[in-house]
Amino acid sequence: MIGPEQVGERLAAVQDRLHAAGGDDVRVVAVTKAFGIDAVDAAVACGIRDIGESYAQEAVAKLGGRDVAATVHFIGGLQRNKVRKLAGIVDVWQSVDRPELADEIALRAPGAPVMLQVDISGEETKGGCSPDDVAALLEHARAAGLDVVGLMGIAPLGDPGDSRPGFRQLRSLVDRFGLRECSMGMTGDLEVAVEEGSTMIRVGTALFGPRPPRH
Repeated sequence: MIGPEQVGERLAAVQDRLHAAGGDDVRVVAVTKAFGIDAVDAAVACGIRDIGESYAQEAVAKLGGRDVAATVHFIGGLQRNKVRKLAGIVDVWQSVDRPELADEIALRAPGAPVMLQVDISGEETKGGCSPDDVAALLEHARAAGLDVVGLMGIAPLGDPGDSRPGFRQLRSLVDRFGLRECSMGMTGDLEVAVEEGSTMIRVGTALFGPRPPRH
């Protein structure tokens, strides 16, 4: 059972790290994938107003039918056939990486805020559109009626310093297209992300501890 006191202490440590990196205004998305609803409740009780989920079935089981006092972000790879079930749960769709997915979200959640996921790691398992395809995908999503608020990227595994070129590229694209949100940085590399211009980090382990195995 994860409680507010435990999460509060860990949140303070995350905020200290953000402060040291010059990111006092950076939003913290608490990634509760693989954790129960107690993690969501503890995060909200600590003042966190952004919750991240990565698995459609888990998000529906955990959050479906609940009034969560936070903005729910979907940050994982997403199949089109899962969008319908998530439409009443997800507030911000952070992993839009292809036109077909944008169309499905526009159908099920007209006008929804979305972020385009960009491949900044070169690792196929992380998903994302090519940086060269951002302009076309942005135009397509807007034409479908979606509110494109920013871009999202996942850095490669390894030394945090290796994340810097990808983060810098993502921030450059955000600026190029005049977007307001740059979602990048997780528990291990948040300092580098903030230094390169992140407006939003996605952290789970730093707040809730080691992630339990999925069942």
